Amino acid sequence: MLEYVTDADDPRLSDYTRLRDVELRKSLEAERGLFLAEGEKVIRRAIGAGFPVRSVLTTRRWLTSLEDVLGEATVYVVSDEIMSGIAGFQVHRGALASMRRLPLPAVETLLKDGAGRLLVLEDLVDHSNVGAIFRSAAALGVDAIVLSPRCADPLYRRAVKVSMGAVFSIPYARMDDWFEGLAQLRGAGFQTLALTPAQDAVPIDEVTMADRVALLLGAEGDGLSSHWLAEADQAVCIPMSAAAMAAGVDSLNVVAAAAIACHGLMRAGQG
Repeated sequence: MLEYVTDADDPRLSDYTRLRDVELRKSLEAERGLFLAEGEKVIRRAIGAGFPVRSVLTTRRWLTSLEDVLGEATVYVVSDEIMSGIAGFQVHRGALASMRRLPLPAVETLLKDGAGRLLVLEDLVDHSNVGAIFRSAAALGVDAIVLSPRCADPLYRRAVKVSMGAVFSIPYARMDDWFEGLAQLRGAGFQTLALTPAQDAVPIDEVTMADRVALLLGAEGDGLSSHWLAEADQAVCIPMSAAAMAAGVDSLNVVAAAAIACHGLMRAGQG
């Protein structure tokens, strides 16, 4: 159903309010049970994953690109100027869609669903990093992701965009209890490996991995908490070259480290 809107302040567009105000968007999206998908490819992936469409915001020249998947969804059509004003940037991917969130599974449900390779993210608060890690995890065969209570929302617009929709293709759940979270994983039969930049840890490609492995990744900058490092079954590292260490390069950013570690999990899972 097409509705032409000529005023950026029209209340029909309230789902798209102040997209660059992170705190406002987090509270608004939680209150209304929605998230935003940007661009034709990401919108298609969200719909394909079963997320219902609340509405779509687009311009005349992009009207036909999504009509085969939108069904009876409400489509708000605006000018290029209004679209840019609402978004706060030039939208090159054609459309924004307000999608209805689905209930997250409980962690125990995720653990019972046969997952063999997990990523567990502790307090990663940067949405871009979370989105990039989801993309690597989906590409490299990770079965599911568990988030600590304070991790950034994978369905926040920036995370969805950076992941290119991978947040829709890999199951995830959020812990209720950070302090006892690793005990829950061990109780489900997971070997817990804590990724650390410390070069005295066991290189990840030398670890004998169990059938079920949970790899722990810590926050940007600070890394894993001392509690999780102590609770993990084993600390593991990505070996750095001697030349890099001599030059003062002693670690990777969390996104690069996650990609390498996910590849290591995939290799072990095939062994």
